[in-house]
Amino acid sequence: MQLKAVIVEDEESGRETLKNYLSTYCKDVELVGMADSVKSGVPLIKEKNPDIVFLDVEMPYGNGFDLLEQFDNIQFEVVFVTAFSQYAIKALNLSASYYILKPVDIDELVAAVEKIKEKKLSKSEMPSHTKVLIDNLKSINNQSKKIILPILEGFEVISISEVIRCEAQDNFTQFHLKSGKKLLICRTLKFYEECLVDFDFVRIHKSHLINMQYVIKYTKGKGGFITMSDGSQVDVSPNKRDEFLMKFE
Repeated sequence: MQLKAVIVEDEESGRETLKNYLSTYCKDVELVGMADSVKSGVPLIKEKNPDIVFLDVEMPYGNGFDLLEQFDNIQFEVVFVTAFSQYAIKALNLSASYYILKPVDIDELVAAVEKIKEKKLSKSEMPSHTKVLIDNLKSINNQSKKIILPILEGFEVISISEVIRCEAQDNFTQFHLKSGKKLLICRTLKFYEECLVDFDFVRIHKSHLINMQYVIKYTKGKGGFITMSDGSQVDVSPNKRDEFLMKFE
């Protein structure tokens, strides 16, 4: 399967490097155009109608997110290319978006392209990853933001406000939702701790990450335990107790 691609990157060296990598290591990708800004990228994408857009996050005179907001209906996959930015990475992880850190790693590039090819070959519907990302960036209220959770059959889009707590299950994480539903996700609790730390979630135990919005009671003990709004009782590690109690000062 041949995929058409566009690169939007402000640095010429970055564009040329990615172009060379695609031609050498991604034979199924045909590069149909390159742009150096949001201003030139938007008309190029509309003209070429690519399957994939390799999009730099940080550019002068508008970033990659600004570019995406100019499309009412995004019909292409996006692979974000970004220098390390904690804010950007958290936003991309919440939406399960594809991204590659600069300097571009060939294996990461090939892996992103292969995932997109698999999705195209399976004829699955265009994912809502990018829409969730844009909605999250526009949202003022943290708890109204959404997270995409990959499951065996595909993925589920969940409002952060629906998550009561997350529990480690070896290298998996079980999400406990307000509805009573549980979702077992093939990612570690540490991954979701890093994603949700800015959304009033607190790691209180090696196995437990809780949404502070749903704490209804704390009971003293060596570390003590917390009663959540769904009636579940969650242990607090002694070394996490003070950090947790400080949230109420």
